[in-house]
Amino acid sequence: MDGPDNADSRAAKAADPANAASERDAEAAASRKARSLRPLLMVWRTALRYPGHLVAALAALLVTASATLAIPAGFKLVIDRGFASGSDPEEIARWFRYLLLIVAVLAVGTAFRFFFVSWLGERVVADVRLAVQRNLLRLAPAFYEENSPKEIASRMTSDTALIEQVVGTTVSVALRNLLMGIGGIAYLFVLAPQLTIGLVLVIPLVVIPLVVFGRKVRTISRDSQDRVADIGAMVTEVLSAMKIVQGFNQEPREAERFGAAVERSFQTARRRIMIRSVMTAAVIFLVFGAITLLMWRGAVGVSTGSISGGTIAAFVITGGLVAGAFGALAEVYGDLLRGAGAASRLSELLEEAPAIAPPARPQPLPSPPRGSLSFRNVSFRYPTRPEVAALRDFTLEVEPGETVAIVGPSGAGKSTIFQLAERFYDPQAGTIRLDGIPLTSADPADIRARIALVPQDGVLFSANARDNLRYGNWDATDDAIWDAARIANAADFLAALPQGLDTFLGENGARLSGGQQQRLAIARALLRDTPILLLDEATSALDAESERLVQDALERLMADRTTLVIAHRLATVRAADRIVVMDGGRIVEQGTHATLTRAGGLYARLARLQFGTEPA
Repeated sequence: MDGPDNADSRAAKAADPANAASERDAEAAASRKARSLRPLLMVWRTALRYPGHLVAALAALLVTASATLAIPAGFKLVIDRGFASGSDPEEIARWFRYLLLIVAVLAVGTAFRFFFVSWLGERVVADVRLAVQRNLLRLAPAFYEENSPKEIASRMTSDTALIEQVVGTTVSVALRNLLMGIGGIAYLFVLAPQLTIGLVLVIPLVVIPLVVFGRKVRTISRDSQDRVADIGAMVTEVLSAMKIVQGFNQEPREAERFGAAVERSFQTARRRIMIRSVMTAAVIFLVFGAITLLMWRGAVGVSTGSISGGTIAAFVITGGLVAGAFGALAEVYGDLLRGAGAASRLSELLEEAPAIAPPARPQPLPSPPRGSLSFRNVSFRYPTRPEVAALRDFTLEVEPGETVAIVGPSGAGKSTIFQLAERFYDPQAGTIRLDGIPLTSADPADIRARIALVPQDGVLFSANARDNLRYGNWDATDDAIWDAARIANAADFLAALPQGLDTFLGENGARLSGGQQQRLAIARALLRDTPILLLDEATSALDAESERLVQDALERLMADRTTLVIAHRLATVRAADRIVVMDGGRIVEQGTHATLTRAGGLYARLARLQFGTEPA
């Protein structure tokens, strides 16, 4: 039963013709995709990069299919020539040796087929993962606001596993059975044309259910993968917030929520399994039923002497192989459809174009860098919140070497300034310049190479301390790392770690306290050594003593750099050259701490709340 949110959503879509038309177009596009295996072309193009292995796999596949079809011919020779010779053991042995040779060729060919096909499967999956990851690294943060990173991670695992199965197993099985089916029918025409014509007439009856049921399987397979991705995203989300879950006694609710997601996945998979089961049953019944009727006719031919015993034996075995091949194709087709669904989802990630990209001819930034930053009449709305203006006609000129503090209530637009300065987004109006060059005219990589950021929460990677620090400057020596650590008041606790800089810090730096994580983030920015420094509440996670030591170090660091500081704690920005006060995406005041306090505006009110100089 739909909840009120679903009902409201449907009502809103019905009330908005544009949304309804867009949804219909999306459904039509999904329906068209469900009718073909076209998304697998991406997988095929990747496999074509390895023509040697591909040719070897196809050759081995052709050999094994041919050897399999040669086995009935071997039995025909054993019966018609070996047994027909009477009791001559040598003649019988001759044809059995021939049969053993065929079996040996089949065994060796199967080994080669398995190796090359499996190698291609692993290689194609590795290349697809690399290609998707490369494109994901190019996409702007706006993409990850609209698409869950956890769901994307699930695509990179579950969907690529499906593609590995398709390339490493399913395609091989499909081609082998297709070759055996076609070759088997050709051999059956040689053995008994009349009987084979009856068999061929059954083939359209097999193809029809494949097409009809296949479309439904394709659509449901994609839904099934979406449900699996939802489960993976939910697991990651809950496990990464386990302290909050347990701290608020929400284990039962999370278990119930996860159970509902698993049940949705199961119900979708059940529908897919049901359709595939019916499809497989229909195909096998039609094929084997036809083979049984044809064998019946063949047996009558043997009794009348119109067909030899070897011929009917070969026909029975070949007919069984053909029936098995077409029966397997029914199952394989469902797997191919699932693989097509996975390839479609990965293709979406591969084809996603970055919203922030270098211009065709990037304008070089001045060298040596000056460190000036200019915002002129900038207006910006986040893509996921278009109804709210984060910045409104914002203008700010930051001179080289100047320290500008940005203060204001939450939601005033302070962090948005940093996001735009690093060109993670482009404003809808106005211009932003770095050293006089518009950001939209420069290469984003060049822009970010001149900026070091210390975020509000120290973001660390699942690596050792050295690699986390070197993230600011990957070529930094250990001496430079320790110098930065000392300035950031991080050297003592780093030296006390079990393996020093080689100590693994855990996922997201979980083995360190919040203050230690923040000091590592500050040291990382120190190593970057850029003309512009962005400090987003850089000392918020430090205790009083560490804050004083780091603040002194930051003041020395900021002496020769342009620095923008976001701070809620006004005590940390008193010494700034200029304090910019924001509210509602606009600058409402600016000046020094003393002048703003005397002015009696928003800054003075914030100062009274924090310093308690007057009753709030």
